[in-house]
Amino acid sequence: MNEPLHRRKGSLPATVKAVLWGFLGVRRQADYQKDIAQLNPLHIIAVGVVMAFLFVLALILIVNWVAG
Repeated sequence: MNEPLHRRKGSLPATVKAVLWGFLGVRRQADYQKDIAQLNPLHIIAVGVVMAFLFVLALILIVNWVAG
């Protein structure tokens, strides 16, 4: 049986990889199922929020650079 959600460890690189694939919107079903079984959902949310913030920050910096 699967571990409870709060007890799943998962590694940071695996979590970042899963979030990046999610940003791109492409992922094999087998890899998706593996991520669901191994990764902690709270870690995925935290990494997703941080990466979204960094993406918006990068866009702002690029626009300021181009417009300036």
